[in-house]
Amino acid sequence: MSKLVAFAVVQGAYNIVSKAEGIYKKALEKYGGSQKLEFPDTAYYLPIIYSLTGIKVTDLDSAKKPLELARALLPPHIKRDCHLPYLGPILDAGMAALFAEEIVEAIRYVEDPDFYQPGVEDPDVENGKIWLGAADDNIMRKRGVECVDGSTAGFAAIVGAAPDSETAKKIAEEYQVKSIYVLMHANQNGTTFAEQLIEQGVQIGWNTRLIPFGPDISSVVFSLGFACRVAMAFGGMQPGNYKEILTYCKDRVFAFVNALGEVNAEWAANAAGAINWGVPVIADTDIPEIRVTGICPYEHIVANVKHDEIVSKSIEVRGVKVTITEIDIPVAYGPAFEGERVRKDDLYCEFGGKALAVELCKMVDMNEIEDGKIEIIGPDIPELEGKSWPLAIHVQVAGREMQEDFEPILERQIHHFINYAQYIMHIGQRDIAWIRISKKATEKGFTLKHIGKILHAKFHQDFGSILDKVQVTLYTKPEDVEKFVEKARAEYKKRDERVEKMTDEDVDIFYSCTLCQSFAPNHVCVVSPERTGLCGAYNWLDCKAAHKINPTGPNQPVEKGEVLDEEKGEFKGVNEFVFKTSRQTVERVCMYSIVHYPMTTCGCCECIAAVLPNCNGIMTVHRDYTGDTPCGMKFTTLAGMMGGGQQSPGFLGHSKFNIAQRKFLKGDGGILRLVWMPKSLKEEIRERFEQRAKEVGVPDLLDRIADETVGTDEATVLEFLKKKDHPALKMPPIMG
Repeated sequence: MSKLVAFAVVQGAYNIVSKAEGIYKKALEKYGGSQKLEFPDTAYYLPIIYSLTGIKVTDLDSAKKPLELARALLPPHIKRDCHLPYLGPILDAGMAALFAEEIVEAIRYVEDPDFYQPGVEDPDVENGKIWLGAADDNIMRKRGVECVDGSTAGFAAIVGAAPDSETAKKIAEEYQVKSIYVLMHANQNGTTFAEQLIEQGVQIGWNTRLIPFGPDISSVVFSLGFACRVAMAFGGMQPGNYKEILTYCKDRVFAFVNALGEVNAEWAANAAGAINWGVPVIADTDIPEIRVTGICPYEHIVANVKHDEIVSKSIEVRGVKVTITEIDIPVAYGPAFEGERVRKDDLYCEFGGKALAVELCKMVDMNEIEDGKIEIIGPDIPELEGKSWPLAIHVQVAGREMQEDFEPILERQIHHFINYAQYIMHIGQRDIAWIRISKKATEKGFTLKHIGKILHAKFHQDFGSILDKVQVTLYTKPEDVEKFVEKARAEYKKRDERVEKMTDEDVDIFYSCTLCQSFAPNHVCVVSPERTGLCGAYNWLDCKAAHKINPTGPNQPVEKGEVLDEEKGEFKGVNEFVFKTSRQTVERVCMYSIVHYPMTTCGCCECIAAVLPNCNGIMTVHRDYTGDTPCGMKFTTLAGMMGGGQQSPGFLGHSKFNIAQRKFLKGDGGILRLVWMPKSLKEEIRERFEQRAKEVGVPDLLDRIADETVGTDEATVLEFLKKKDHPALKMPPIMG
């Protein structure tokens, strides 16, 4: 252990804790101890303090204890010429700094409520509002899912600024291409990495994976707090169990720090704090390195790394697994560009929007197409400047293992594949597609031919086990597009009818989905024709296709076996599979019940249902709704309570689509038990739900279900149900 590092860390930690104590004292005098402290729209209180100590900071009074703990964690002052051989006191000093900074940042939300933009994915750069602060729970869960499904490889926390804005852009884009988030903190000589990117015209925000957390070093708590929230929400880690929390983050949240510029004492204290999470620091300056074993299997601090090598060195040190797709197009390509927006001022042309744009993937015989053939019928991008144009994208595929059921799964990927191209924006699918091409893309020579190249390459890369040939045709003449859309809509209708008509009784095989086990080790989602995956992204046909594509992947066949309870959906084969795959923690699963052995929840679910005993019914809430619910918990609290692969009778994670499927809650009375859901969810599912309501003999059921405009407490909901003569009130006791 370098004595210079030890001195800097301890000195920096003392500075941070002392400043925090001063800020806390002033806030206490100004606002009083009952002043609420929180990161807006987030669960888990102040997450670093809560996850590692179990202390719930809710106001200034309750912040006193962790601040005292921070002071107690500080080792004795040391002199520059002293040698401190042990890493432990330095790690404690770093942790003390983070506890203090988390309280400082919570007080900042009180002192300057407009400083950060809570709940915003893209900062309002035009009006000078850059900093996003703590990610709200909707953002955290959405981005957590990307960690689960492999679309992001890791997190680079950048502290300081590059020597110039061009270098900053190069570093950021290299991380984007490698599917790594960039989390930006602190300033160096009055400027920040985020401001350097803005200077270069780079879009920053969650949608482009370039996250401006804050301009001060204390904003590092938002990054580490994010990791702690992931551990609790997706991994089911319990607050206060600091060993499990830190081990989980080290093993499953692949993060590292890039320190750009001179490292002062307070930066050193934060670096020491980050090492507790197994987060190494890679710096571009000459600072003493730490290589003490026991915390993580790589160097803790690596110094003097050149800027053109810092990305590759960081990936090497942290052991991040990166997959890069090389496609012969004139713009950068990778999942990090999926959220990039093409705004009006930068728009060269668009397809769809005010015009018609349609996409169709269709299986054909092997001899009907030529692999790699890309044909443009009509004018191309250079001739189409300035307004909306029609477009039809026809992807024809052939393969010995290809099946007609796979067509919609492949077609759905067109959205992602096109969006991965830098300076290109894709929205929607089927006959409501909308593609925007930026001026930057056309300046680099991007044409429709390159869309064809993207689709050809990515279909082969991701679906090579079932595809042998891919041919792409793009039509831009209005008459051709209008003719093609009639054909496409006929195909869409046939597909929808095929999926809707399938029942669980039609098949002997269900499918598992264990994608989320990287974050929720005991969770097993079982997907059937009438029970889509909790996240809403996978139905039975999707899983079937995924298994064909990757036979050893997360979607494995599950034999139903003997029917143990038809109403509740309990099957011997499903029980045996879940018991084995959940690491012998879940013995029984009833696929159609919330009360009796419900399926586990991973934290990625679109909705969570909960029993309302006094109403003799069930409420459900989707993640987009941030208000109160009649069960007394918001979505974020519910997800935190039952996530991580737990089986929680009375609570159930599910998808939006699942609500109108015939087996939804069948074992508890079906949709007739639904008594409350947010108004926005009611409107979103109205068409399919009303069809289902007619089938059960209550066509106006949706209007008899309460929402937040009626009330968010059970007593008010019950009065509404009585007025509406809701059928749940006449059903047998739900908890009987």
